[in-house]
Amino acid sequence: MPRKLAFLLLLVLAVVAAAQDKARSSAEDKSMILALENAWNQAELHHDAAAADAILADTFISVDHHGQLQNKSQYMAGLKDTSFNPEQISNTETSVYIYGNTAVVTSAYRTKGTDNGKPFVHHGRFTDTWINLNGKWECVADQETLTSK
Repeated sequence: MPRKLAFLLLLVLAVVAAAQDKARSSAEDKSMILALENAWNQAELHHDAAAADAILADTFISVDHHGQLQNKSQYMAGLKDTSFNPEQISNTETSVYIYGNTAVVTSAYRTKGTDNGKPFVHHGRFTDTWINLNGKWECVADQETLTSK
């Protein structure tokens, strides 16, 4: 086989192998982010500030379903407040989009519980932005919007 053809064949094989590794890595990242989204739901259900702290970046910002902008400490104070007591949180129609070390999650959600003793059911959509810093995914931004059923 001529050298140029052999080199070209090796180059093609290397490109295909790299693409397969990237696809596998992307699938693993998507699975990890979905697991982190579920862990976040559990942290909210149980008012578990330590679990949420491990998931959220120090520079985390959130726009809640009322349109209120919160930094991480404000969000964490709300998470600890037991007057807002979610009993169920479920995500549906969830998609994860990976862009290098950044991921964007979109999803519909339903939260049911009590707020100051009064029952509520929220239906909405959210967008979360995740960054992979030093091999660890952290959420840096969250935005929620209430929707009708």
